Amino acid sequence: MSLFKPDLPQSIVFSGLAALALLTACGPDPDKAPTTGDEVKERAIDAQTARQRTGAEIQDRTLNRVVHTVYLCDNGERLSVDFDNPRQMATIRNSSGEAIDLYQERAADGIWYRASNVELRGKGVLATWSVEGRQPTQCRAVD
Repeated sequence: MSLFKPDLPQSIVFSGLAALALLTACGPDPDKAPTTGDEVKERAIDAQTARQRTGAEIQDRTLNRVVHTVYLCDNGERLSVDFDNPRQMATIRNSSGEAIDLYQERAADGIWYRASNVELRGKGVLATWSVEGRQPTQCRAVD
């Protein structure tokens, strides 16, 4: 006496059983799943730690790509800045939409970009925006 229906070929039935066994094996192991809040927290911290980048990786990504930052200045101006590190340039768009290309200068610490009559200098989230003929203004990175 066969366990299989006579109208289904045995190869289809065995394929179905094999697929079911594989899918069951892929699910989470109930014996290893976290059960307490502390275990869940520890598992989340472990997952986050595995995704963190090293300082060298962060520096490499920053030096070899364009970094976008928005500054809000004390005089009410909003500066949208694209730091193009591979080309050693920064493109700044001010509140009125004007775009200005500045070139990177060697700074002892922090950033320094300038063109003929404008300059952006700073360190960390703070910067000073200077335009010839206007009072320099302090700015803070917000994005």
